[in-house]
Amino acid sequence: MPEIGKKIPALKGRTGDDTELKLLDYQGQWVVIYFYPKDSTPGCTTEAQQFRDLHPAFRKRNAEIIGVSRDSIRSHANFAARQGLPFPLVSDADEVWCNAFDVIREKLLYGKKHLGIVRSTFLVDPDGRLAAEWRGVKVPGHAQAVLDAIATA
Repeated sequence: MPEIGKKIPALKGRTGDDTELKLLDYQGQWVVIYFYPKDSTPGCTTEAQQFRDLHPAFRKRNAEIIGVSRDSIRSHANFAARQGLPFPLVSDADEVWCNAFDVIREKLLYGKKHLGIVRSTFLVDPDGRLAAEWRGVKVPGHAQAVLDAIATA
């Protein structure tokens, strides 16, 4: 798991449009990597919409947004199309990204324990170093908080 100020791993993955995304391709710009539990669920939809709505402001600050969950490429394609998302969603079915950022935890849902993604966001600076992290994210206002963090960095 990367620490603040340390380089992040050179990860790659398949996106909803079935292209390969490489984090190294984003050198020289800010990168927001947000992990979410599941496509098309209420909280995840709201979070995606908030990042979508602020996307132009992120672009003005030379920042890219990448969403990551364990959903399939097809699920991501459908979710991105329905929500009009202008940024890629990485399918992490093999949990390489999730493990690299240590976002898989035991969770309790309807009284049953299971392993799932804890909603988390990581801000990577233009040099590829971790600048900030948010774990156990509450959705309301979160995308704006990430945008504000770039403005003050």
